Amino acid sequence: MSKSDIFNNVYERLENNLPGSLSYHDAEHTKSVVEKSVYLAEKEDLSASEIEIIKVAALYHDAGFMLGRDEHEDKSCKLATKELPAYNYSKEQIKTICGMINATRIPQKTHNIYEDIVADADLFYLGTETYDYYSNKLYLEIKHSRPDISEKDWLKIQLDFLQSHKFHTKYGIEILAPVKKKHLKKLIKRWAKLQS
Repeated sequence: MSKSDIFNNVYERLENNLPGSLSYHDAEHTKSVVEKSVYLAEKEDLSASEIEIIKVAALYHDAGFMLGRDEHEDKSCKLATKELPAYNYSKEQIKTICGMINATRIPQKTHNIYEDIVADADLFYLGTETYDYYSNKLYLEIKHSRPDISEKDWLKIQLDFLQSHKFHTKYGIEILAPVKKKHLKKLIKRWAKLQS
């Protein structure tokens, strides 16, 4: 099987096998994370072979959702470990890929530039003008499993999350973080109004 087949194969399975309740963690999210990973990797002047490994990690980073929401990063890594040898990926490469998948676990912990890239690509929207759109998609998804969650609860979750989150790449720190700061200021204002 050629390495290019892997993307069509995984995208098709994500489109067909992810639960319909995943309004945020859908196949489109994975495609976006793959694109943003390539973009960030190119900004870091990484080689084509490094970018290829990063793309595969981004492709698999949420594949575990097909097997269940809890500890989905572990499930994603298991899927990658089981499937990637058929595409001639070595044990060492798969270990690197699993490291990148694990770097997307919240709270994010990264250990190298590859993990920095996939972690930032996964939460790229935090530093863009599409923040409200994706935040709302995530709220709807969480509401499916936690119907009692109120908009006020969600606002507090987002507030805490944005305050604790940090971008890792140069692009993330210089370009995305200032936009994220604007979103955080808006959330703080909304929270203050609710408290008064």
